[in-house]
Amino acid sequence: MATQVGKNFSKYFENWMSQLEELLKLLLIVPRESLYVKDQESLVNKMTAHHKDYYTAKWAAAHEDVLAFFSPMWLSSLENANLWVTGWKPSIAFRLVGVALSQLSDEQLKNVDALRVKIKGEEDRVEREMERKQVALGDRKMVELSRMTRVDDDNELDRLVELALKGLMMSLERVMKMADCVRLKTLKGLLEILSPVQSLDLLAAIATLQIQMRKRGRKKKDSIN
Repeated sequence: MATQVGKNFSKYFENWMSQLEELLKLLLIVPRESLYVKDQESLVNKMTAHHKDYYTAKWAAAHEDVLAFFSPMWLSSLENANLWVTGWKPSIAFRLVGVALSQLSDEQLKNVDALRVKIKGEEDRVEREMERKQVALGDRKMVELSRMTRVDDDNELDRLVELALKGLMMSLERVMKMADCVRLKTLKGLLEILSPVQSLDLLAAIATLQIQMRKRGRKKKDSIN
C-alpha cells in the first residue's frame, strides 16, 4: 500500500531524474580540452551537488517512513531487482571506471585499486550489519509475541507493538544510512583520483546507466500491462 511519504518521494524522484537527464546532456557536450577545465569542474560540482540533494531528501523522507525505501514504489521491478540496501551497489562504480575510462595513469590505477579494496570491506560490513539486524529483529519479534500472549490490556498490547515497530524502523534507517555513506564515499573517492575530464566521463556513465535502466524498466512494465 502506498504511503504519503512514498507518494511525495515519487514526485520528487521524477523531478530529480528529469534534472539528471538535463545534466547528462551538458556532461556529454562540454568540450574535453584543457582550455575548458573550469567548465568541466563546474559541471562535476553541479552533478555531485545533485546527488547530494537526493540523499538529503531521501534521509528526511526515510526518517518518516524508512520502509518505503526498502520497497520503493517509484522504481520499476527491474530497478528494484538491482537494488543493494535501498540504492546502487558501490562496487558497480569501479566497473564503470574500467569501462568508461581507458587512460588512467599507473598512480591512478594504484589509487583506484586501493579504494576498491577499502569500499569492498565497507560493503561487507553493511551486509553483515543487515544480516545481524534481520536475525535480531526475528528474535525480538518472537520475544514480543511471547509477551503479547500474556497481555490482557489492549492499550498495553498496542504499546508493545508500537515499541517493536519503532525499534525496527530505527534499525533499518541506520543500515540504510550506512549503505548511503558508502555510496557517497565511493563517489567522492573516485572523483578525487580522477581528472576533471575523467570525472565527467564517470559521472556520465553512472547517469546513463541509471537513466537507461529506468527506461527499460518502464518499457518492460508497459509491455506487461
